[in-house]
Amino acid sequence: MIPFSVLDLSLITRGGSAGDAFRNTLDLAQLADDLGFARYWLAEHHAMPGIASAATGILIGQVAAATRRIRVGAGGVMLPNHSPLVIAEQFGTLETLFPDRIDLGLGRAPGADQRTARALRRDPHAPERFASDVVELLHYFEPADPMDTHMVHAIPGTGLRVPVWLLGSSLFSAVLAARLGLPYAFASHFAPGQMAEAISLYRARFEPSDRCPKPHVMLSVNIIAADGEEEGALLATSLQQYFIALRRGRPIAFPPPVTDTTGLWSPAEQAMVDQTLSCTFAGSLQSITPRLRDFIARHEPDELLVALPIHDHALRRHALELTAAMQATLSSGLHVSP
Repeated sequence: MIPFSVLDLSLITRGGSAGDAFRNTLDLAQLADDLGFARYWLAEHHAMPGIASAATGILIGQVAAATRRIRVGAGGVMLPNHSPLVIAEQFGTLETLFPDRIDLGLGRAPGADQRTARALRRDPHAPERFASDVVELLHYFEPADPMDTHMVHAIPGTGLRVPVWLLGSSLFSAVLAARLGLPYAFASHFAPGQMAEAISLYRARFEPSDRCPKPHVMLSVNIIAADGEEEGALLATSLQQYFIALRRGRPIAFPPPVTDTTGLWSPAEQAMVDQTLSCTFAGSLQSITPRLRDFIARHEPDELLVALPIHDHALRRHALELTAAMQATLSSGLHVSP
């Protein structure tokens, strides 16, 4: 069975703080480590009331220090916000501290609105240089050439060959990842529209490299697993509220679930949420497992990246345990009785 990994936005819940979010992240990462998940990734977002993982590299270091074996990384760093050299140094530092446990996923979105992007001193033309910036960053991880006295070196970083992934929700990064021979992760947990086309394009155009000899696709999904079907549906209303607020341009702390959504959003907004979150699996273990099996069979990912957007941390932990049980069932080929 394919590996399962975890995507964590270090959620700041309504009534909670960034400190609470960080403590929850460390606790969930330790549980993921114990349960045998392959990776634990954190994502760069800025000025978002519900997300605490803005200083992504710092948080990755804390998670890696608190865990034993699980790979820890960025899913991802928004490269246009940064100098490629600085990112190479940061992740070279992490790789030096935690050898063979660090991943670097790269995206080209700002991870913020336009006003925040300006506050980040983001060059508005930086996305146009994304491809060349990725190539520059990859070069910083190559072994030093003693004959090249003009090359700038990432110290630490040079020669470490940190695994680099490209992330995306459109066709652009799929084509670039294929051309550079890099593994590719698609953000299907919030933007599934071009998923099938991006996967097909990436696999068809893939050029093998010493970093990645064959195509490797990771797909992200939301899993909101609970002991009962109604409880799973209830917990999913937190994510629905959160996305409606984002689309209205008024981001909020991650809200608690509500028993009645009547009047909270319009039919058009409901249709948007249904499409945007179509790769969300909410419900009981018995209902999610066959749907997830079908999703995997249809799209054939090499790896699954699981987000757990649940307001209550204890229930989030339980959802992760249920997800591990689901993976074991899928791996064994057994069917879960309804």
